[in-house]
Amino acid sequence: MIVEHALLPVLPGQEDAFEASMRQALPIISSAPKCHGAEVRRQIEDGSIYLLLVQWESVEAHGEFRNSELFGQWKALTHHFYSTPADVKHFLEPLR
Repeated sequence: MIVEHALLPVLPGQEDAFEASMRQALPIISSAPKCHGAEVRRQIEDGSIYLLLVQWESVEAHGEFRNSELFGQWKALTHHFYSTPADVKHFLEPLR
């Protein structure tokens, strides 16, 4: 399993609307095949930055989501709030 890490820069003043929309969007991404959970957290130091963490079976599973109708629904609810494109990275299993 891998973790998608995305920093979401929200337009200042739009945080409340973004959070309301994200509450609708999280069940969409969580329902995607090969997704094992998603969460969003607000940054303390800059309240306009949010952290999205998604557990996927693989980077390919994330790619399949991005090419699906579910991604279109996700994007419609979230992307218009971003001041710049999200910074998305993928991380391997935790070190043991």
